[in-house]
Amino acid sequence: MSELFDAVDALVASRSTLPPPAERKRLRQAHALTLDEVAAALGVRRATVGDWESGRTEPRPPQREAYARLMKQLAQLYPVPGDTGAPREDTAAAPDTVSAPEAPPAPMGRGTALADKSTADNAPPAPPATVPAPAAAPRPAPAARPSQTSRRPDGKKAAGKDTPAHGGAYAHGPLLVLDADDERQVTGYGVGGLILDVPAKSLPALVEWTLGEAQLGAERLHGSGKDADPLLVLTRAACERYGLPVELSEAERHAGRLGDGHKVVKQLQRADWQLTKRGFGPWARIYRPAQGGRRRCVQVCIPSWHALDDRAWGHAAQLGPAQLARVLGVYAMRVMTPVGTTAVTGLELMTALNPPTRASEPDADGRRHAEHRPGSLGTQPMDPAPCEATDGHPVLAELPRFHVRGHGEKLFEEAYDWARDLTDDECMRRCLVGIDVNLAFGAAANGAVVGLASPPVHVTDPVFDPALPGSWLVDLSHVELSRVKVAKQWRDLDGALLPSPFTPTGERPEGPAWYATPTVAYAVELGYDVAPREAWVRPEHGRFLDGWYKRLRDAYVTTMADLGVAEKLPPAEFLKAMDGYKRRDPEMGIVVDAVKMTVKGGIGKLQEKARGGGWKPGHAWPALARPTWRPDIRATVISRARVNMHRKMLALAAATGRYPVAVLSDCAVYAADGPGPLDVLPYDGDGRTVPGSFRLGVSPGMVKHEGTQSVLWGADVFERLGRDGKVANLARYIKTGEVTAKDTGE
Repeated sequence: MSELFDAVDALVASRSTLPPPAERKRLRQAHALTLDEVAAALGVRRATVGDWESGRTEPRPPQREAYARLMKQLAQLYPVPGDTGAPREDTAAAPDTVSAPEAPPAPMGRGTALADKSTADNAPPAPPATVPAPAAAPRPAPAARPSQTSRRPDGKKAAGKDTPAHGGAYAHGPLLVLDADDERQVTGYGVGGLILDVPAKSLPALVEWTLGEAQLGAERLHGSGKDADPLLVLTRAACERYGLPVELSEAERHAGRLGDGHKVVKQLQRADWQLTKRGFGPWARIYRPAQGGRRRCVQVCIPSWHALDDRAWGHAAQLGPAQLARVLGVYAMRVMTPVGTTAVTGLELMTALNPPTRASEPDADGRRHAEHRPGSLGTQPMDPAPCEATDGHPVLAELPRFHVRGHGEKLFEEAYDWARDLTDDECMRRCLVGIDVNLAFGAAANGAVVGLASPPVHVTDPVFDPALPGSWLVDLSHVELSRVKVAKQWRDLDGALLPSPFTPTGERPEGPAWYATPTVAYAVELGYDVAPREAWVRPEHGRFLDGWYKRLRDAYVTTMADLGVAEKLPPAEFLKAMDGYKRRDPEMGIVVDAVKMTVKGGIGKLQEKARGGGWKPGHAWPALARPTWRPDIRATVISRARVNMHRKMLALAAATGRYPVAVLSDCAVYAADGPGPLDVLPYDGDGRTVPGSFRLGVSPGMVKHEGTQSVLWGADVFERLGRDGKVANLARYIKTGEVTAKDTGE
């Protein structure tokens, strides 16, 4: 009988009553819940919850009953005005803080250390620390504009997962690409095919219109965070229409901004609009000081001033306005509204998903204040441990001017750049096959335990704790790769054919050196004892980057699915789907590349170095003012990425006897009898491969085909590039096979 009752209960739950879609969104926003928080609680994707709120789909069991329960409880807290019910308990979001965009980063290749420029001096002042309650409820929508000013090519709102829902303060999405015709009429192109007539005749008027009527912006990604500022992207014609130069002069390019005496800058000043310290550059912020906890800020992006770096955005700057709106709009909806380079955006995404403050409980006067939010990095910058500091940092000011720190003084966790000569057996193979790990640094960030808001603590003769993030001075030169534990079983290998997991060059350590926790933990995993001499550890720690990884992972996987590469494809089908995948939709191909560079650049910005501006060693530079200047977190992620790479290579070698001939960051090259990854990676008839080794697939941490060249090509590269006894890294050239005159030094 109990089974019958259970069946009846399940049947009733499958038809649980739900409020209309618009009401679902109102209730969620009223309680300051984000789509991500609801999705995580129900075990579904963010886009799925968005579809429920737009009415495109309906919840199905078992989530339907839980979602209906959530809606019922929220409806009791936030009844529709005029209804009777429980009194509403207002909540407030924490005050808004912001870091702002920067000039484009320095050139960065696969084997280059991750880095970019600072954003600290490009942020408008934060609003006061006192928060008027409530701030969590969505801001009221502005008055409706005449219908003829908003149109779409098909006369209807386009429906889709990356199209803003009807109504609300941000009904027109996160951004507009502005273009002007021969009659100087400005048109705005938005997400989902939206087209708006823009009435503003000057830049100050454009800013006023954007904040007052355009209904642009995006919801905060966390209940304690801030809504995204609207973004305006100006084409060449729009620049001319608003009195801006189509291209910056040589002097302006060098300064990275318009001169303070430019007429447009003066127009903004006369209208009481302000610019951040970076001035009016390729990525500009125009704002007025916040009032009542509400920001008044508009971002401006100018592609013809090289705002869209082609290393991240490809040919996006050459797209038409509607196509550019689609590319930037999809990125904004899946990642966040761009706030500068992809590296800057990657760093800002960390703060947007894990804000440093939250609203306190009401004080005696009923007002809320900003307080530290547990699990975040806090609001104050933190000095690194001396071993973690980059050269020239103020904590090293007492060192002699030309002192060069060795591995016993400096933490040196970087990505692999290792290569060796081919063995006689490998020279008899036909091909060299490169395999590349998808979103390697993102996968390494997932689950990484890092220090949070407390400074590091120095200890001597510590007992190593793999669960404690920090930096450890320890001698790992005794670890022999010819005899290691693989999957907890001792195995004999040819250690000379493998790179060391402890150094980026793959060379065996020669003595004590500083390592991040994951590197030392891997030595223990390989079966060896460790005895640290000293350490800088962080007792307050957590998985700060998990939400960051999940959002970027979903953006990457979703966009790859748009390009016809789905998850969980059998190996052969995956390789077929990857063949020419970007040609199926070049615009979505741009988004994929931008997401990848957001991951890589965001990690790099955690350790931004000083650049120009008259900086002198021993003095602070702007990036140090950020709570997110955290070289220890960067070191942890890169350590995990390198260890993950080594663990996979070790498992493959133990199972098949195949060893890499070159490794560069997340790419490994193997000699093989055939031209494809399946000639390197063994799969059985059921689609299973070597446990713990490389697996073909689109998910982060899995691998794809990077490129194939002949063994004869490899011998030629060795001959052309080998010098001073150093072997050329074939992984650097495996994708295209091209070796330029710059590479050869000719």
